[in-house]
Amino acid sequence: MNIYVGSLNFKMKEEELRELFEEYGEVASAKIIFDKYSGKSKGFGFVEMPDDNEAKKAIEELNGSEIQGRNIIVNESIERSERRSNFRGGDDNRRGRDPGRNRYS
Repeated sequence: MNIYVGSLNFKMKEEELRELFEEYGEVASAKIIFDKYSGKSKGFGFVEMPDDNEAKKAIEELNGSEIQGRNIIVNESIERSERRSNFRGGDDNRRGRDPGRNRYS
């Protein structure tokens, strides 16, 4: 299961994120997202746990908990394509536009 972890302390390291979730089971990967220009943490990341039961337990236990002075947000990650298809009627109808027209028509 892919897990979203938000509201992270900007100084948290990926190894610390991995260790936090390893208390609940096997962690396949732990990644903090960094700004490509500044190199600074964006304050969120993703953890991949192969066992769904362990992942659900980690989500339940860690969501809202205080880690490094911040109350973190932990929930099941939604794939980008799923998230976008639910946004205002889907990709083709964003902002009420006719999918067959460009912005100058």
